[in-house]
Amino acid sequence: MSLREDAQRVLTAWQAPSAEQDGLRRLYLRHLERHEDAMWRSCHPDHLTASSLIVDADRVLLVQHAKVGRWLQTGGHCEPTDTTLAAAALREATEESGIDGLVIDPEPVRLSRHHVPLCGPIQPAHHLDVQFRVRAPSAAQPRRGPGEDPVAWFVADDLPEPVDDELRALVDTAR
Repeated sequence: MSLREDAQRVLTAWQAPSAEQDGLRRLYLRHLERHEDAMWRSCHPDHLTASSLIVDADRVLLVQHAKVGRWLQTGGHCEPTDTTLAAAALREATEESGIDGLVIDPEPVRLSRHHVPLCGPIQPAHHLDVQFRVRAPSAAQPRRGPGEDPVAWFVADDLPEPVDDELRALVDTAR
């Protein structure tokens, strides 16, 4: 099964928690039907991405992304080595957090279609993000190298600024 086929399978089976989320689910499925390269950053102006919120008890792990200037969940573009959407989200979570032993919930928790001004030659461009919950081992500490985006744990009810409403909705849904 290809990554695109996995995305179609996951999104077809996913029970959206609201009418708004179901509308996004249907939009993503139409995008997948129309674009053979829907999973890759070469698909312009929109393409699917995979992200995850790393959780541990009442905390969430966020990355301060320098390019967008705010705290976000881990995630990003799918790679040719990714076999499933969940695998892509888990790879990104492991790479960005430096935490080994993360465990991903296999079903998405939320979808987010958001504008990405620095992604591709055609604007406006959007990430069609499929968002998962990832559980960290107890007392896990992130490990980041010099020059990499800062990463830190935050109490879910006390998120840092700046964050956007999409992240707040992901935190609420993932809890």
